Amino acid sequence: MADRRLRVFHAVAKHLSFTKAAEALFMTQPAVTFQIKQLEEHFNTRLFDRAQGRIALTPAGAVALEYAEKILALDAELDQRVKAFSGKEAGPLLIGASTTIAEFLLPRVIGEFKAIHPGIVPRLFVANSDAVQERVAERTLDLGFIEGDSHLPSLATDAVCNDELQVVCAPSHPLAARRNVVVSELPEHAYIGREPGSGTREVIDRYLHEAGLAADALQLVMEASSPEALKGLVATGLGFAIMSRATVEMEVRLGALVRIPLSPPLTRQLSVVYPRERIQSKPVAAFLEFSKEKLGGKPPAEPKPAREAHAGRSRRDRQGAA
Repeated sequence: MADRRLRVFHAVAKHLSFTKAAEALFMTQPAVTFQIKQLEEHFNTRLFDRAQGRIALTPAGAVALEYAEKILALDAELDQRVKAFSGKEAGPLLIGASTTIAEFLLPRVIGEFKAIHPGIVPRLFVANSDAVQERVAERTLDLGFIEGDSHLPSLATDAVCNDELQVVCAPSHPLAARRNVVVSELPEHAYIGREPGSGTREVIDRYLHEAGLAADALQLVMEASSPEALKGLVATGLGFAIMSRATVEMEVRLGALVRIPLSPPLTRQLSVVYPRERIQSKPVAAFLEFSKEKLGGKPPAEPKPAREAHAGRSRRDRQGAA
C-alpha cells in the first residue's frame, strides 16, 4: 500500500544506483528515473546529487530515507497484521539464497514445507550472499540464506548450521591421493576460485589470511560464479577448488571428483537473515523455524556401498527364516 515512488526511492538510496535499483525491483531504468523525478517534484527539492556518473543522497534525501524505512516497515506490518485475521496461511513467500545453499540444501526443505502448507507459494531468488542480503534489506525478499554473517545493521542474523569446505580435484590430480592437504601447500597447485562477492570466496580469503597467506598467494587460473561451473572446470584437471562438501556428494560417489579435508579444517556458518524492524507474517515465521530445524539437524547418512547393503539384507533374510 505504500507509495510506489517511496519504494523506488528506497531502492535507489540503498544501491546509490538507478541501474541496480531497477534490477532489484524488476523495472526498467527509465521507469525508476521517472518515479524519482515525480517524488522530487512532489517535495520540490532534489533527493540525489548526480555528478560524474555517480549519485549521492542530498541532506533532504537522507531525511527522506530515514522516514521511508519507517513507513515501509509500518506498511509491511499493517499488511501482515490485517491478513492474520483471515486465519489462512496463503500467499507468496519470497526467499533468497546463495548459490550453494539454493542448489544443494534448500530444495528439499522448501518441498517439505510446501507439502505441509499448500496455500503458501514459495519463490526462490538465487544470487551470491551480498546480493541476497541487499534484497532482504530492501524488503524485496522476506528472508535470505547466506554464507557467514550479514554486514548490514538493518538485518538480524540467525545461525542455521555449519558447513565444511574441502579441497576438490579430479581423480588424476596430484592431491587426489592425499588424506589431507595442509594449507601452506595450496600455492603449489593451480587454483579455480569463486567470484568476488561470493560468501565462499570471503570465507576462503579469511582462512588463508589466518594461516598467514595473502589472498593472492594461490595460483588462480580461473573464476566461476556457480558451484556447477566450478565442478565442471575441476573435473577437466585444470586445477583444484575449495568447495562445500555438500556440493560434491554425488560426483564423489560416482568417482568423478575427489574431496580432501584441509588441515586445519575449514568450516563456516550458514545463516538466515531478515529485517530487524519488521513483524514477520505467519508464513515467514513458520518457514524460518521449519528451515532452521531441518538444516540444523544431522545430515542424512550416506548410502551404504552395494555390497554392504546386500550383505545386510542377506543377514536379515536369514534371521527372518530362522
